[in-house]
Amino acid sequence: MILAYIDPGSGSILIQVILASCIGGIAVFWQRIKSFFVRKKPEDPKKPE
Repeated sequence: MILAYIDPGSGSILIQVILASCIGGIAVFWQRIKSFFVRKKPEDPKKPE
């Protein structure tokens, strides 16, 4: 007999842990994620300063 019951409190905590881990991972690696999608414009070497 397999008992696959998760009470609502445990299920809620499990969902919160998963969501917090995903959001935390995005927050930690935000600069890398952002730089992957946003490219710097190439600088013009002939531009006088």
